[in-house]
Amino acid sequence: MNDTTLTLTLNDRDEAVQLFGNRDQYLRLIRDAIDVRIIARGDTIQIDGDPAFVEQAERVFVQLRQTLHRGQGLTAETVRTALAAAQKGENGPALQAPVASLANNRAVRPRTDGQATYVQAMNNNDVTFAIGPAGTRKTYLAVGVAVNMLRQGAVKRIVLVRPAVEAGEKLGFLPGDMAAKINPYLRPLFDGLNDMMEPDQVHRYMGSDIIEVAPLAFMRGRTLNQSVIILDEGQNTTIAQMKMFLTRMGHGSKIIVTGDITQIDLERNLRSGLIDAIHRLENLERIAIIYLTEHDIVRHPLVQRIVKAYEDDKPRKRN
Repeated sequence: MNDTTLTLTLNDRDEAVQLFGNRDQYLRLIRDAIDVRIIARGDTIQIDGDPAFVEQAERVFVQLRQTLHRGQGLTAETVRTALAAAQKGENGPALQAPVASLANNRAVRPRTDGQATYVQAMNNNDVTFAIGPAGTRKTYLAVGVAVNMLRQGAVKRIVLVRPAVEAGEKLGFLPGDMAAKINPYLRPLFDGLNDMMEPDQVHRYMGSDIIEVAPLAFMRGRTLNQSVIILDEGQNTTIAQMKMFLTRMGHGSKIIVTGDITQIDLERNLRSGLIDAIHRLENLERIAIIYLTEHDIVRHPLVQRIVKAYEDDKPRKRN
């Protein structure tokens, strides 16, 4: 098929500067992801290449310009998100549905259709399982939904939980008191919270038990009412631990479990409680099971390729 040429005319030089990025970094991201030639001259962009790829690039620029016209700045993540949507033949409708607010008038939003489906599932069900590789924002979006529900008064507490099992390490062998021992396991949950709330507000909420971040073992024997309870790294629970966690849910509560069933750090003789749960519970009402894939990864584009390379090797999955 013959190459085609498309010329886009921008509103002014200022729009061009924002669209191209510092030292044309956003243009380079687009060129690296889509096999087209892009020539920027003043307030015009010329795109040359295969018609299908030119159309993809056009969709990216249209989406980025819409973002600028809404008064939102561009980041490398914004560009990668637009690229992912364009390469799937989408116009990014998921970007229009904010989940929670961040600082600087930004918002937490699903970046792919898979992520939008995940957010909808969390809002519409009492228990949601999200299974997918790193970079699909499983935990981040769950924390966003929880923060939004807390702000709206739909729940009174957020409880963030992780099993203390990572790459063969045991808590007893780590230095420090219990707080120091569990902090590395809970850091990703704190990072999400601190993105969506001021750090001093997070500190106050933790001091008054409105927000609790704890290892899974601390959940035993409790009933949690009017709470969003998030279990991160659920693949590293045993069957007994998963049952214990799921039965902590009280009146007016919502449970979200995230995990990657290709990254299980349990001892080999133990079966993952997450794998067991999705088989046991898949037909129950008010329970959603969402599978995210490498297409839902919105980190550096290379992460998608790394995940795909490991999946292509097809290692035998543990049951």
